[in-house]
Amino acid sequence: MRNRPARYGAWIAAWFALTAACAVMVTRADLARLQADFETDARIVHRLLSQRVVQHDAMLATLALLQPAAANDPAEQRLSSVYPQVLAVQRRQSGAAWPDRALQAAETESRARKRPVLADADFASGRYRVVLAAEPASFALSLDLKAVVPWGEWPMDPKASRVQVALEHAGQRFIVQPGRSLDGPWPFEFHKHLAAESQPFDVVVRRTIGWDEVPLRAILAGSLAIAVLLALLRSWRMQRAARRRAEDLLRLGQVGRLNAMGELAAGMAHEVNQPLTAVLANTQAASRLLDDDPPDLPTAREAMKQAVEQGRRAADVVARLRRAVERPDIGAQLRAVALQDSVRNAFYLLEPEFARRGVSPQLQASAPVTVMAEPVALEQIVHNLLLNALQALDQVPAGERRLDVHIEARDGEGRLAVRDSGPGIAPDALPHLFEPFFTTRPDGLGLGLSLCESLAVGMGGRLQAAAHAPRGAEFQLALPLAKP
Repeated sequence: MRNRPARYGAWIAAWFALTAACAVMVTRADLARLQADFETDARIVHRLLSQRVVQHDAMLATLALLQPAAANDPAEQRLSSVYPQVLAVQRRQSGAAWPDRALQAAETESRARKRPVLADADFASGRYRVVLAAEPASFALSLDLKAVVPWGEWPMDPKASRVQVALEHAGQRFIVQPGRSLDGPWPFEFHKHLAAESQPFDVVVRRTIGWDEVPLRAILAGSLAIAVLLALLRSWRMQRAARRRAEDLLRLGQVGRLNAMGELAAGMAHEVNQPLTAVLANTQAASRLLDDDPPDLPTAREAMKQAVEQGRRAADVVARLRRAVERPDIGAQLRAVALQDSVRNAFYLLEPEFARRGVSPQLQASAPVTVMAEPVALEQIVHNLLLNALQALDQVPAGERRLDVHIEARDGEGRLAVRDSGPGIAPDALPHLFEPFFTTRPDGLGLGLSLCESLAVGMGGRLQAAAHAPRGAEFQLALPLAKP
């Protein structure tokens, strides 16, 4: 029988494997969801910032189109009150000069490109300037990077969000939203230029998924669900195996009962044949004795008496078979039986066989031994053992033929040993003696010893065979002693 770890090892390994697969699947699904959310937020951030910088180009275009008549007209200065990201509006009238070279260079480039251009950007201070060349006046906007962000429409909480948003340009970097530390096993990143050529900033959005964001609860729930499913599967398999085992045992029982019935029927034919042969021989002898002149009546009566005994024995065998069919438990018919009486009855029935072979059986018993047995079954076993011994003695000279029956009580059992001086049992045949249809005689059926063993076991005893020194065989029947 396998130990517990060996029995459950495969199921534990399956649970680990399925739990690992579940963890991978759940983690991948959650990562895919987080990445989709990240990309959605990043696109919204890009769209909002692009709308703002495009708005700056529109402001410059509007100023160039309106061209306030007086240089000291403060109309464009009012943009700061409407758009908080506009820090200042500068104007260069025709024939005047910009206060610094960066604006002058930007205007020259703007005139060539015919669109607004970036004059300079100082991400450290969070400011940059955009210039548009026009006639009779050119305009420049000074813008606050922090105020460019439309926080009212922002898709994330800038203080609590794990996403970092930054603007990058020419090696400079301005952090719009700090996010969290970017250390982790699963990084996400989004890069895209703003929609305005005049403000060629890169929107860089980063997000890192750490181990603390792994869906442990979902994995644990999946692991428990897998364990429950595996337990149910194992229980179902065990129930199915038990059901199959029960069905197999039922079929085996039916087959075994049929085999037993076959053996009993064959054994009955084997056993009934002997008394019927004796009945026929005794009735024929009685008929001849009665035909003598004068008839030998005493001998004829003895022959008929033996015929009656053999007929009764055949009837007992048939009755026992019927009881076995109706009530297979032979233990229900057990009663106290003296082993010596069963042996003497067998001696009496086999007396003609002993005389024909010149064998004088010896019964050795120091005291009466009473066992629990079914009388007819016990007599059948003793009769078979004695007959087998006689058939073995046919193979040795008449002067060497010995047959002893020894009876004793030992260790709570009554033991009967039949010993002969025949040729003995071959070592390779000894383990198969009690198998049905195994025989060492050319004309044997191989059912006698098998039936005897079945009867002995049915009465709670056992039947064994062994070699008998210096030559021959010994069969020993052991049955429970009857209580006083």
